[in-house]
Amino acid sequence: MSESEKMFRYPKEVNTFAFDWGRLALTVAPEVNGAERFSGGVVDLAAGQGHSRHNHPGSEEIIFVISGTGEQMVEDEAGNPVVRQVGPGCTIYVPESRYHSTLNTGSGPMQLFVVYSPAGPERALRDLPDFRLVPPGAE
Repeated sequence: MSESEKMFRYPKEVNTFAFDWGRLALTVAPEVNGAERFSGGVVDLAAGQGHSRHNHPGSEEIIFVISGTGEQMVEDEAGNPVVRQVGPGCTIYVPESRYHSTLNTGSGPMQLFVVYSPAGPERALRDLPDFRLVPPGAE
């Protein structure tokens, strides 16, 4: 694949990380298109599903709500949980190493675009017990 082809990626064209709570398709990452300073992709959460409280040591995260509604928790600088209802168009900033979680509280799917800086936190997802790697075009 040429460098110019790697610059334009759809979620269906890349490996998907599947979990019991949803899916992550990394469309930007060192192994996908050579991105050096960040990684990112599309997260799909079914109604009532979400990812549990976790953090990314050494990385910041941006979460952008594409569709659906949910409850977003991000800890403040004192470690207290700050919870907000979020919907399409909302951007959530997760400071470096802060704990956070997302829950789809709507009746339909919720879709997010996430960015990690620097790249790398997504590698730890492969160690989760419910992790499954789904190649493009499968499932």
